[in-house]
Amino acid sequence: MTSTTDSLRNPLLCDFNTPHQAAPFHLIRNEYYLPALRAAIDKARSVLEELKSDPEPPAFDNTISRLEEVTEEVTLISQIFFNLHAAETNDELELVAQEFEPILTDFYSDLNFDQQLFERIRTVYNSRNESGLTGEQLMLLEKTYTAFVRNGALLSDEDKQQLRELDQKLSTLSLEFSVNALKAVKAFALEITDEKDLEGLSDAVVHAAAECAARRGKPGSWVFTLDAPSYGPFMKYAVNRSLREQMFKARASVAYKDSGFDNSEIVKQIATLRHERARLLGYSSHADFVLEQSMAGSRENVYKLLEELYEASRPVAEKEIQEVADFQYELEGVHDLQRWDFSYYAEKMKKRRFDIDETTLRPYFQIENCTNGMFIVAQKLYNLSFRHTTDVPVYHPDVKTYEVHEETTGEYIGILYLDLFPRDGKRQGAWMASYKRQYVKGGVDHRPQVSIVCNFTPPVEGQPALLSFDEVSTLFHEFGHALHGLLSQCNYRTLSCTSVYRDFVELPSQVLENWLMEKECLDLFAVHYKTGEKISEEIVRHLKESATFLQGSVTLRQLSLGLLDMAWHDGNPASVSDVGDFEEQVMKRTELFPVVPNSNTSCSFGHIFRGGYSAGYYSYKWSEVLDADAFEFFKEKGIFNPEVAQSFRDNILSKGGSADPVLLYKRFRGKEASVDALLRRAGFISRHSGQ
Repeated sequence: MTSTTDSLRNPLLCDFNTPHQAAPFHLIRNEYYLPALRAAIDKARSVLEELKSDPEPPAFDNTISRLEEVTEEVTLISQIFFNLHAAETNDELELVAQEFEPILTDFYSDLNFDQQLFERIRTVYNSRNESGLTGEQLMLLEKTYTAFVRNGALLSDEDKQQLRELDQKLSTLSLEFSVNALKAVKAFALEITDEKDLEGLSDAVVHAAAECAARRGKPGSWVFTLDAPSYGPFMKYAVNRSLREQMFKARASVAYKDSGFDNSEIVKQIATLRHERARLLGYSSHADFVLEQSMAGSRENVYKLLEELYEASRPVAEKEIQEVADFQYELEGVHDLQRWDFSYYAEKMKKRRFDIDETTLRPYFQIENCTNGMFIVAQKLYNLSFRHTTDVPVYHPDVKTYEVHEETTGEYIGILYLDLFPRDGKRQGAWMASYKRQYVKGGVDHRPQVSIVCNFTPPVEGQPALLSFDEVSTLFHEFGHALHGLLSQCNYRTLSCTSVYRDFVELPSQVLENWLMEKECLDLFAVHYKTGEKISEEIVRHLKESATFLQGSVTLRQLSLGLLDMAWHDGNPASVSDVGDFEEQVMKRTELFPVVPNSNTSCSFGHIFRGGYSAGYYSYKWSEVLDADAFEFFKEKGIFNPEVAQSFRDNILSKGGSADPVLLYKRFRGKEASVDALLRRAGFISRHSGQ
C-alpha cells in the first residue's frame, strides 16, 4: 500500500499532544502506518550509525544503553499497530499488515546482523566483570548480548542470509495463520428460526442472539456465533443436542480442512521453519532454543512437571467423566456422553451438587461493579486509585480509559485502557497489551500505558452486562498482567513491565484470580444488580466447594495442549504428513472421549502459532505452581496483608525482567515454590497433609 501522506503531518511521527502522550487514536488512519514505520526506521538507522561511529571505546552507556534509543520510536509505532491489528482490524488494515510485518522483520534482521554493532556489544560483554555495573545493568547487558547471539550474530554471512529468509517466511506465515483463524470464526453463524430450539438458554443469551441476528440482517431470528459469550452459554444450556453438536463441530474444526481458511499446511510450515531456525543456531530443536530462556530451563524439566500433573489428574479426570456419564443416564436413560454433551450435563450436575450455576452467579457480577471491584482490590493491595477519563483518545467507543495514581501521594502511575466486548474485527480470547512500556530516560520516569482486551457477554436491551464467574476470573487475570505492566519500576524499556520469562509472566495474572474465592474480596463488589444485596455466605461456600469440580478434566485438557505444543516443537516436524493424524497420536494419551472426525486444535492454536507461547504453553501450569504457592502465603498472613502485598509489588510486579525470576520469587516467598500447593488447591491431595 502506498501513500502520499506528508510525514511531517503524520500523527504517529509528531508529538502526540495528548494527555500523558497517549496514542492519538482519533487522528490515526490506516494510511499513516507504513510511512510512519519507514520514517522511524530511517531515524533508527541514523541513530545506530552515530552509536557505531562513537570514537570513545565501547562501554555500557554509549553502546548498550544507547541501543535502547535506536528502537524506541519503531517500537512505539509497532505496538500501536499490532495492538489495533488484534483489537480493531479491518480489510484495509490486513493489507497494511502484509507490508508492515516484512518491513519490520527486515529492520530487526539488519540490526541483529550488524557485525560492527555486535563487536561493540561483545567488547562491553567481555569486560563485564570489571565494569562496576549495577545488577540491572548487568542483566540488560547479558540479555542484549544473548539476544544478538540467539538471533544469529555469530553465524557466517551465508547462514545469516538463510536466517533472514527464515524469519521473513515465519513472519508472513504467522500473519496468514491469524487472518485465517479470525475469518474462519467470523464465517460461521448458527441461525435459529424456531423458538423451541432456544430451550434452556437464559433471556439474556436469547436477547443477545436476537441482536446479533438483527445486526446481520436477519430480524426475527436468533444467531449464535463462535465468540465466547455466544458459544459458551449455548454449549452449557441449550437443550437441543443436535444444535450443540453442530456448534461444537464448527468450533472444533476452525481453520481446518476449510477450502477458504485452512491452516493445515501453514501449521506444518511454521513448525518446520522454526526447527530449521533452531538447528541453524546450533540447537537440536525449537523447544531447546526457547527453553534456554525460561525458568524451566530444559525439556526434561517441562516433561517432569507435565508428567507429575498427568499422574495426579488422569485418575481424577476418568472418575469425573464417568460421574457425568452416569448423571446423563440418570436424566436421559442413555449412556452416550459425547464432547458436545459434557458442558451441558456437567453444568446440570454442578447445579444439583453445589446449588450453583451461571444463572445463580451472573446477577452478582454486573460488569461495572466487577471493574470497580478489581480497582478496589488494587487499592487495598497496592494503594492505587483509578480515575475514569474521557480526555485520553480511544480507538473504539467501547473502550474506556483510566488514569492510575498512587492514592496517598497522587503520583501518576500510568494509563489503563479497558476494551471488554466482542465485535467484528477483534480476535478471539482475552489479553493484556502494552502501548508504552515504562523506562527512565534523562532522569524522567516514562510511565506505562496498557490495555485489557476481552470478549465478554455484552449488555442486552433492558439489562446491563452480567458476567459469568469464568469471565470475572478472566478479567482479574488480565488485570494481574496490567498491574505487572503498570507497577514496573525499571530503568530500561527492554527489561520493564512484562518483559520476563514466559513461564514467569503468568504469575501476576493467575495469582489475582485467587482473590475471587474469598468472601472478603467478593463483598467489595459482588452485589445483586437488582436488589443490591451482597453475595451470600452460602453462595460463596458453594463457590468454594465447586472450585475443584472437574479439576481433573480441566487439568488434563491443559496438559494435552502443553504436550501438543511440545510435540510440534521438540523434534523435527518435517516428517508430519497430516496435521490431524499427528495431533490425534500426540493427544491420544490425554483423551477422555472418542476423536470427533474433522476436529483439530493446532489449526486455530493461536497461542503457539501466532502468539509467543511456542514451546511455552506449559508455562500456564508452571505459573500455577507459583501462584498457588504465593496465594497460600497471602492466606497465611491475610489476603490484604500490606506487608505481603508490598513484598509482592517490590519483588515481583516492579522488577520486570531486571533480575533472575527464581531469585525474585524466593525474595518474596522466602523459599522456592512447591507443586504441593497446586495439588492441594485442585483437590488432588489433602489440604491437611502432603498426601
